[in-house]
Amino acid sequence: MSQWINYVKSWQKQGLTLTIIIVLAFPAVAGAAPLIPIPNINVGVEQANSPQDVALSLQVLLMLTVLSLAPSILIMMTSFTRIIIVLSFLRSALSTQQMPPNQVLVGLSLFLTFYTMSPYFDQVNQNALQPMLAGTMDQQTAMTEAVKPMREFMFKQTRENDLALFVNLSEMPRPNGPEDVPTTVLIPSFIISELKTAFQIGFLIYIPFIVIDMVVASTLMAMGMMMLPPSMISLPFKVLLFILVDGWHLITRSLISSFI
Repeated sequence: MSQWINYVKSWQKQGLTLTIIIVLAFPAVAGAAPLIPIPNINVGVEQANSPQDVALSLQVLLMLTVLSLAPSILIMMTSFTRIIIVLSFLRSALSTQQMPPNQVLVGLSLFLTFYTMSPYFDQVNQNALQPMLAGTMDQQTAMTEAVKPMREFMFKQTRENDLALFVNLSEMPRPNGPEDVPTTVLIPSFIISELKTAFQIGFLIYIPFIVIDMVVASTLMAMGMMMLPPSMISLPFKVLLFILVDGWHLITRSLISSFI
């Protein structure tokens, strides 16, 4: 046992001696800089030397603001609101909990939105974006031209009583035509109209599935199986009904047709 302890101590002394020799012989290795340099990033605010610098800074700030609000603009000024609400009603009516998952519903809603809005997006691209990129149109004029197709779409989907509500709340004079309605009045009118339409479609979707739930619940009660949840039994029948009628085809066709 003592010989083993002496053997370990001798190896420890040799290892310590070897380490000291390496450090003394290669001092540059001990204090060498890392192979990958760490970048130094500085973000500062400097005084503007000309009005052009101030204008450029404001443009960058405006662009960042628009990018941060882009999802809200997409939701509030397009068909996305109606589509996602209807699909959410469908999932609730089927009682499938998280199936399809939220990512699938949002993705499907986005692609259906791009499909229904593609004619208006093409007008925005041709009448506003491309001329501005070519330098033949300034930014203010491009923004005005870009809003026109979106206003046309929102006017088609907005109810007159919803539009009259916000016109009265804004205490503005009675508009003579659609061109006299400000965009700030049109957007909330369009949103509540979309919500009403989406809830109407959701109500119609619920009706056949509620009938199945009532039939299953009545059957279980007649059989004396009161402790068995009716939703557990009705779920396969609702899914089967949805498959037999090709539900996804009907829902998608109805949603697309509602915007035409």
